[in-house]
Amino acid sequence: MRTLLITGPGGSGRTTVAAATAFAAAREGTRTLLLGAGPEDALGPVLGDADLPGLTVRRVDADAGFRADLTALQERAGGALDLLGASRLVPEETGPLPGAEELAVLRALRDAAASEDAYDLLVVDLPAAPRALALLALPEELRRVLRRLLPPERQAARALRPVLGRLAGVPMPAEWIYETAARLDLQLAAVQALLADRGTAVRLVAEPGPAGADALRTAALGVALRGLRLDAVVANRVLPESEAAGWLAGPVAQQRKTLDEWREEHTVHPVAHLGRDPRGADDLAALAAPVAPAVTGPVRWPVTDRIAEDGVLVWHLPLPGACRDSLDLVRRGDELTVTAGPFRRVVPLPSALRRCTVDGAALREGELRIRFRPDPELWPRTR
Repeated sequence: MRTLLITGPGGSGRTTVAAATAFAAAREGTRTLLLGAGPEDALGPVLGDADLPGLTVRRVDADAGFRADLTALQERAGGALDLLGASRLVPEETGPLPGAEELAVLRALRDAAASEDAYDLLVVDLPAAPRALALLALPEELRRVLRRLLPPERQAARALRPVLGRLAGVPMPAEWIYETAARLDLQLAAVQALLADRGTAVRLVAEPGPAGADALRTAALGVALRGLRLDAVVANRVLPESEAAGWLAGPVAQQRKTLDEWREEHTVHPVAHLGRDPRGADDLAALAAPVAPAVTGPVRWPVTDRIAEDGVLVWHLPLPGACRDSLDLVRRGDELTVTAGPFRRVVPLPSALRRCTVDGAALREGELRIRFRPDPELWPRTR
């Protein structure tokens, strides 16, 4: 199954484009699942009475997911809650906590990938770009936090936990905590595998113009830093060239200039302005949204060996749109923290680079090139 994640700046019409993309794919005979990840049913008004064989529409219900998680948590921790004399919460008397919606979206992605229903394409209508990128970063970030707080190797010593607790003078974590962490790590790993799959791509929606260009540049940088594949840019609400007269001449020229700039860096699909808010099957068909991309290889951050020429290994990180002043690198052990604009990611070093020291970095043609010099104390010696 291919997965197409659609996002863009707020107000860019990304929900309409997501619906039109899924509609176009289903019309071509592709079995398509359209997943709405927003807090409200934004897809309903756009789809209207559109009923197409091969198209299934679902919406993430963060409230129901939170209640199910709360019930399951209280059941697993029932003994501890009874021991403390705690009064259990009734799921209906609570609302979703901050972060519940993001976790519900991740769960929906995992369930869609593991579904027994036969779908060829999953189209996800994500929130606006900054929030969507933070959501897509969660699986990797949460797994990293879990490994730091509850390292898996500690579970091997569970038989010694009572003894260690008496020696340390503090209670050791209960078994159910490790079991819950392992289960959560498995679920997050499934989502992370889906995002890294060669059939998964991100499609950005923006309205051509100065504001849209700035927002698109930032979003594309965030997509690149996360190691996601940017399939294309959908230029939404493009005015017809035939209307380039009178007061519309300025906006049409501005859009034309932005489109030319975007085409230098991205694959661009213009979607026409219908002169109204698209609603229903006829409007979705008139938009002629591009269908899902073909499966290609994943994004790679290669390491080139230049030891013979310069005595270094070079790690290549594609970061289109990055500015030198907004870049920062910090190495901690076997991890490298990369900050680019408003985004930050902690990435593990490839095995060869863990035996090296950072020798410098340069940003050239949208690519960050980090030089690593082998550490004589760690690098394998040759006779």
